[in-house]
Amino acid sequence: MFPEYRDLITKLKTDDAHFLKVFNKHNALDDEIKELEQHSSTVFTNEVQELKKKKLHIKEELHAILKSVKPQP
Repeated sequence: MFPEYRDLITKLKTDDAHFLKVFNKHNALDDEIKELEQHSSTVFTNEVQELKKKKLHIKEELHAILKSVKPQP
């Protein structure tokens, strides 16, 4: 995720508690989605879609943080 920000992500994970919390939440959702998709039952389809929406919103939040911190050229 965001390879162009790899160094900044590493720095923020150690320096910014809020960023780390959001980053970990994104990864936890990703793991949960993968687990549900492995069972690929129609019972989980709506749940997976909702989790993917949450994950996207978190990814957008992470991107906004990264853009606000990254020095402009």
